[in-house]
Amino acid sequence: MGLFDRIRGDDGPRVAFIGIDGVPYSLLADHFDEFENFEAIAREGTAGPIDSIVPPESSACWPSLTTGVNPGETGVYGFQDREVGSYDTYVPMGNDVQATRLWSRVTEAGRNATVMNVPVTFPPDRDIQRMVSGFLSPGVDKAAYPDELREYLEANDYRIDVNAKLGHKDDKTEFIEDAHETLDRRFEAFSHYIGEDDWDLFFGVFMTTDRVNHFLFEDYERDGEYYDEFLDFYRKLDDYIGRLRDQLDDDVTLVIASDHGFTTLDYEVHLNAWLQEEGWLSYDTDDPDELGDISEGTRAYSLIPGRLYLNLEGREPDGAVPEDEYESVRAELKTEIESLTGPEGREVVDRVETRENAFRGDHTDIAPDLVIIPNHGFDLKAGFTGDDEVFGTGPRNGMHSFDNACLFIDDDDASVKDVDLYDIAPTVLSLLEMDYDRTDFDGASLVR
Repeated sequence: MGLFDRIRGDDGPRVAFIGIDGVPYSLLADHFDEFENFEAIAREGTAGPIDSIVPPESSACWPSLTTGVNPGETGVYGFQDREVGSYDTYVPMGNDVQATRLWSRVTEAGRNATVMNVPVTFPPDRDIQRMVSGFLSPGVDKAAYPDELREYLEANDYRIDVNAKLGHKDDKTEFIEDAHETLDRRFEAFSHYIGEDDWDLFFGVFMTTDRVNHFLFEDYERDGEYYDEFLDFYRKLDDYIGRLRDQLDDDVTLVIASDHGFTTLDYEVHLNAWLQEEGWLSYDTDDPDELGDISEGTRAYSLIPGRLYLNLEGREPDGAVPEDEYESVRAELKTEIESLTGPEGREVVDRVETRENAFRGDHTDIAPDLVIIPNHGFDLKAGFTGDDEVFGTGPRNGMHSFDNACLFIDDDDASVKDVDLYDIAPTVLSLLEMDYDRTDFDGASLVR
């Protein structure tokens, strides 16, 4: 460890959290013979599959993982959210997260946190000692605080994200090379600050795993062209995890988790095209491209991933569904979407969650009325082009799943059983031996 850690004294236990975005537990467990570092943590500590949240989308998942509460409390429901009382939409950023993050709790307790590359954290929080924001940040120059961190990252060619456009090419060679380079730079930065910083909580996320899964997961599951390259990438990830683990002092507990699982994508499902076909949605222009283009007669619309909203009178500006018909109209929509079948007669929908079952808190005013959890193979889209076929394909062959996220805790006093994403935040606080009110969280500590 670095100088600060050698002289810091006994200020209580510490936690190093490493996020591996979108990594399914089964992928790692099925290859424990090759991924020896993940296997060692599972054997010497505890590990297992966990559930994600509703909806299992990274922009909603990371705010919930880092706060321990559902989107009704964080105020973030997906990559695109709707303004209250408007058809305007926006991309949620760090300032839109309404619940208290783990690193804020640590800082408020007089302890130190180093935070690197967590999605939905831009702009960086200047109340903690060090942060570089992750996914959705415009660039390192604006995403890193303080200046010393920015200068180090820029000098070392740190990348906030892989160039996903390279994954759209039929030849994935450039994409795979870029993914490795991004992973390398991330590891070097994590290793540097784990070793040199005076921290009680280190919180860093490898996002590149999600990107590799989006473009190569079918190759992995179905022994495709890039099967070997896929596993080579994960062998490198396993090696990096082992090297980071070896850096940690005895007073540090390593926690590793993903925010959702992954599976092969067979078909994209354009929900607004389906709503239009079934008479729920119409537009007041021949060339729609945004939510504001829907017509007054629209009864329902969708935002990704799988979020369905009634065009409700008194809530939406041009609501067409009377408030006293809300329950009956929603039940009608729920029944229709539950019966949706795709190519080969496959059932699209695993289940449909209502807003009151999925969300609770002070920020449910923009909560969807229904959320679809699809069966594996169907990726739910929601564009407003007005001319999409309901079922199609795109450049991605992997999709998020609600089930089969992963959690590894390098502590045999913890138990990973019947766990979901909300349990991670209180578990980290317990490992830090920090006091907290159990009612602050939707989950519970996994430490016995």
